[in-house]
Amino acid sequence: MEGDIEDVDGVLKIAKIRLKYFFKIPPDTKEKAERALALYADMCPAYQTVKNCIEVTWDAEMEEL
Repeated sequence: MEGDIEDVDGVLKIAKIRLKYFFKIPPDTKEKAERALALYADMCPAYQTVKNCIEVTWDAEMEEL
């Protein structure tokens, strides 16, 4: 995870968060894992809390076991 802090009217605020996931997944499950990643933000309490305040992006690398 990394992010950017910006000066907003003299106050430092977290402006952006970039998430990078590394998953080890069972064979033949990549499609399911990609669907789950695409939908998880709708059910993630942390993301739902900050989505209108902080720009959050994510990417994932998946390795089949």
